[in-house]
Amino acid sequence: MPFYDIKQQYDTFDFENYIAGVSDKMVESSMQKEILNDMDFLNLLSPKALNHIEEMAQKAHETSVKYFGKGILLYAPLYVSNFCINNCIYCGFSTKNKIKRKVLSFEEIEENCKIVSEYGIHHILLVTGESNVKTPLSYLKKCVEILKNYFDVVDIEIYPLDESGYKELADAGADGLTIYQETYNEKLYKLLHTKGAKSDYKYRLETCKRAGRANYRNLNVGVLLGLNDFVSEIFFAGIHAKYLQRNFPSAEIGMSFPRLRPAAGAYKPKTIISDKNLIQAICAVRLFINRINITVSTRESKELRNNLIPLGITKMSAGSSTEVGGYAEKRKCSDGQFKINDTATVDEVKKMIYQKGYQPLMKDWTIL
Repeated sequence: MPFYDIKQQYDTFDFENYIAGVSDKMVESSMQKEILNDMDFLNLLSPKALNHIEEMAQKAHETSVKYFGKGILLYAPLYVSNFCINNCIYCGFSTKNKIKRKVLSFEEIEENCKIVSEYGIHHILLVTGESNVKTPLSYLKKCVEILKNYFDVVDIEIYPLDESGYKELADAGADGLTIYQETYNEKLYKLLHTKGAKSDYKYRLETCKRAGRANYRNLNVGVLLGLNDFVSEIFFAGIHAKYLQRNFPSAEIGMSFPRLRPAAGAYKPKTIISDKNLIQAICAVRLFINRINITVSTRESKELRNNLIPLGITKMSAGSSTEVGGYAEKRKCSDGQFKINDTATVDEVKKMIYQKGYQPLMKDWTIL
């Protein structure tokens, strides 16, 4: 069954009325369960659950240590292009924004790879704007091949492909896929994505399924927090991740929790997601899906990322740049997708992790 059909079962569900009726007893009952159902997950996302945030945090910590130990995997994104055919009104790369745009040459990619690999990074995330004209599949294949010479794991965050396209990139060395639905509200999605291939809600929604069929080892989903209400968006992202875990048991399933950051276009968030809500979301997801990778990027501050480590985080970006070729450029040649919040170096992030009693992992597995 497509995830779209599962999601439609909740299209008439009154989230606002349900969470208004959640009691302390319901939250406590859900927290005590070993296996949570969808409604238990929703209970932990309700405002009432904030009364129990310390207990949730403690249980999330214990669950995370049980399944993942005290290791935090570090990775870095490499932006190779910011050309985009989509008009996403919240995104700095949107085609309507008058920004400096660039596509890296293969020589420039090599230069950036050398610098990032010298940081000690072994996991790289290849990121592009969504333009199959400026960055066709043939270009992406060559990018992956180059990156594979420098990094043990190459994940991709690119425009959605069909299954055969993902297989081609897997053959070139791609290991995993990150893709955000942005918002699971189909009506709002159409208002936010007014032009380009990204306006196809259903095609994007099933992207991870196509990559899973192409035998990707890592599948990572998420929503862009601030576009819509907090509860329903995290709920749908969570049941989406659980759906992928059921359908692709050999893959590592992950979730990210990106909050809107300042970017070109100056889009104003519909809702403000507080630090406390972000902590609540991370804890609720950890308790709902015990074995799931949870990523927090440099969108968040150094102080907050430091405090999130014991709550179930398993992956963090470090030393990041959201500018195209930003690791090698001596002067700004393109505009980043958003403004970085945590500008700490890789060594500084490693030190922070050690100080929390955890171990920074530069790679978690190697292909023999």
